Amino acid sequence: MIKNILEYLEASAGRYPDKTAFADQERSCTFEELLKRAHRIGSGLAGRIPPRRPVPVLMEKGVDTIAVFMGIVCAGCFYTLVDIRQPETRIRQILAALETETVISSRAYAVQLEKMGFSGQVLWLEELDAVPADEALLKEIRSGARDTDPLYGIFTSGSTGVPKGVVVCHRSVIDFIDHFTELFGITRQDVIGNQAPWDFDVSVKDIYSGLKTGAEVQIIPKKLFSFPVELLDFLCEHRVTTLIWAVSALCIITTLHGFDYRIPDSVKRVLFSGEVMPQKHLRQWMQALPRAEFVNLYGPTEITCNCTYYRVKRAPENGAPLPIGRPFPNETVFLLDEEDHEITVPGKKGEICVAGTALALGYYNNPEQTRKVFVQNPLNSRYPEKIYRTGDLGYYGEDRELYFASRKDFQIKHMGHRIELGEIEAAMGRIAGIGRCCCIFDGEKNRMEAFYEGDLEKRQIKKILGMQLPAFMIPNGFHRVDCFPLTKNGKTDREELKRMVKEGIL
Repeated sequence: MIKNILEYLEASAGRYPDKTAFADQERSCTFEELLKRAHRIGSGLAGRIPPRRPVPVLMEKGVDTIAVFMGIVCAGCFYTLVDIRQPETRIRQILAALETETVISSRAYAVQLEKMGFSGQVLWLEELDAVPADEALLKEIRSGARDTDPLYGIFTSGSTGVPKGVVVCHRSVIDFIDHFTELFGITRQDVIGNQAPWDFDVSVKDIYSGLKTGAEVQIIPKKLFSFPVELLDFLCEHRVTTLIWAVSALCIITTLHGFDYRIPDSVKRVLFSGEVMPQKHLRQWMQALPRAEFVNLYGPTEITCNCTYYRVKRAPENGAPLPIGRPFPNETVFLLDEEDHEITVPGKKGEICVAGTALALGYYNNPEQTRKVFVQNPLNSRYPEKIYRTGDLGYYGEDRELYFASRKDFQIKHMGHRIELGEIEAAMGRIAGIGRCCCIFDGEKNRMEAFYEGDLEKRQIKKILGMQLPAFMIPNGFHRVDCFPLTKNGKTDREELKRMVKEGIL
């Protein structure tokens, strides 16, 4: 049994020392090179920051960044990638939550750091990387390590307006990745095409699947997701076999008819998450890659990537929902009603709750928010058992599969009625001719606004919805969009849609 993710890297470096581990546009590294760099960086960092403390990394994802991550782990600390392109206010909020004024960056980002007025201490990658490896010191640090030590922190948006830092330990990642790679057959022969930002938990599956199995991780340039032709060329030229992508990234290719240009026939597994996959787009992907495996993954950052999976045999028809499926091994997923009673009957909605080793440690330096959602299992009064309340609503189908319904906080009160915006989105998604869609609520104007891709007239959509939903659930406005705005994590940017309506852009 391993207790530190460095054992993944050490094993792969031992078996495949000269095999490419990570590659970006500018450089690549082998497993042996990555391990040696990690030892040098870790030696340079050791003693400057105490073990089990956070080390913010102000860089973009790349080969250098993964070396910094592993170096931080060698020093007994945990890493948090801070996107340097974020607003300065948010960066300062993150650093304040981490209680640090020390960051690691590269000289390549010196101008950006100067422009944002950062006045703290910067440890430069180039200097840390020049320190000779102190193997005795690293061994001493490692001897005091535990599998419950934090590995990384990822900041998510907070309801209070202040980002929350989800802290995940080594044991949780090891537990999840061991099962993940085995379930989906990822091996050293695979090439993983990394789409997700490295401050987004989808990337954890790319990074650690590669480190564990010896698979090659190709870091896809972000700009290619604006040019499907170039993106497809990249997948084909690098013989990418595995896509662990956000739904929106997959939809970019099909929205812009990328498969009319080229089919990436080396791809043998497509694992998607983040949002509900539109049927139209899923169908096009499955038609283009009939021999590939498609998997719907579900789970928030707080449970280490995913807690359920569903192997898609065929795309649903006529608006039927796609299950989120069964729990990963060593995880328990169940539904609770508003009185904290377990729901087992089909059709009744409840909050999706999760228990198991993969649960995060909590929110860094935020005990109040941690206590709200990491709670004692109300079904167990006999011994301490922590569960995570996701805030998502789900239900069991007649087929006994688990389905996602909507967010609890997507439930609004409109015209005296409680309405789940997810139900409206599901109804719109069943309309032939509509691709992606979403619905938002403007509390100031007490209006529901619907957005959709497709050529249907607004009056047609309204008429069809009127045959499926009561009048109080019909959105007040309908807006056709050519392409949905996305957050940096690849999800539909609802706040941007709301702004566009307010400013008359839509």
